[in-house]
Amino acid sequence: MRTIVLGGDGYLGWPTAMHLASAGHDVWVMDNYLRRTLARQTRSEALIEAPNLHDRAERFESLTGLKIRVHVGDCTNVEHMERIFVEAQPDAVVHYAEQPSAPYSMMGRDAAELTLRNNLCATFNVVWAVLRCAPNCHIVKLGTMGEYGTPNIDIEEGWIDVHHKGRTETFLYPRAGGSLYHTTKILDTDLLWFYVRTYSLRVTDLMQGPVYGISTPDADRHIDLLPNFHYDDLFGTVLNRFIVQAVAGVPLTVYGAGGQTRGYLNLLDTLQCVELALEHPASKEELRILNQFTETFTVNELAERVVHAAAAFGIDVAIDHIANPRQELEEHYYNAVHTGFPALGLRPHLLDDSVLARMLEIVVRYKDRVDPKKILPRVSWNRATHVLTEASR
Repeated sequence: MRTIVLGGDGYLGWPTAMHLASAGHDVWVMDNYLRRTLARQTRSEALIEAPNLHDRAERFESLTGLKIRVHVGDCTNVEHMERIFVEAQPDAVVHYAEQPSAPYSMMGRDAAELTLRNNLCATFNVVWAVLRCAPNCHIVKLGTMGEYGTPNIDIEEGWIDVHHKGRTETFLYPRAGGSLYHTTKILDTDLLWFYVRTYSLRVTDLMQGPVYGISTPDADRHIDLLPNFHYDDLFGTVLNRFIVQAVAGVPLTVYGAGGQTRGYLNLLDTLQCVELALEHPASKEELRILNQFTETFTVNELAERVVHAAAAFGIDVAIDHIANPRQELEEHYYNAVHTGFPALGLRPHLLDDSVLARMLEIVVRYKDRVDPKKILPRVSWNRATHVLTEASR
């Protein structure tokens, strides 16, 4: 099918574009390099410098014979958004085009406003581009498991039946984001649900857990095709950070007690889940919500696994419990349903020593590029330990 990937330059967007092209889809990507810009502004550049989208697409085509059509444009600009929809007439759109960092969103007012405006306006423009230019287009939107927070009851898959005074109704599961970024994702879901109800859109909202990994079959073809792999405190996910810290000889920074539990998944499974969502689209008038993760771990468990895997490489790394910069529970109940994707055929790549070894093997090649100044947390919104950074003043 013809598919637009918005945010096609990102850690998830670029591997998704290659994966879908390799699977036979006609792929168009759009990005305005916002994440690269924010990374430069905050001294949070990726481990491996990546070519621009046009050069990446040319390299991919030279190696595979497959074309990815590139549009450089801003998803918060309605003219840019409608231009690509009119030209492509897509069957589906994969929407990654958002500021993706919880810590960045909490740096101060300017970062908060950028996050709020960018994320909500991009989603709003996707809705209206579909309504005006491609009304049958299936919207696949990347949400986050962080929308749910850490409630003291089981987390259902998007919806929950409420029984009240003898009557029953189904509602969106109650949500409580732990940062402004997560709150914008909650607002995205509400916005999409409104337009599904009002205009009979077809939407799949993916509640994704933190992703780890750097290797995919397409990315492994050439260094120019590797994803934007961040290891810093703003844009790096926890397991990716730990792998780089181990290689750099920096103690693993466990925030607080380390009992924070989340659902995680391999980058390969993000690609698989998105493809499954596209192959099995939501119905008209449906907001389908799928919890997108494969395993749950505490931060302590992840740190211990990295220590064990690093030892096999002759790397001795310590674990350092530091003051938690985030406002979150460090010990809590966590049991989330994730039956939707297995029912669609997901075959997960679970976290084991071979996965960690592959990540370590790649990062070791670029050890000289690691900047330890990017590792320790520079932003805090924990009421007990709050310290304003230079960027938030």
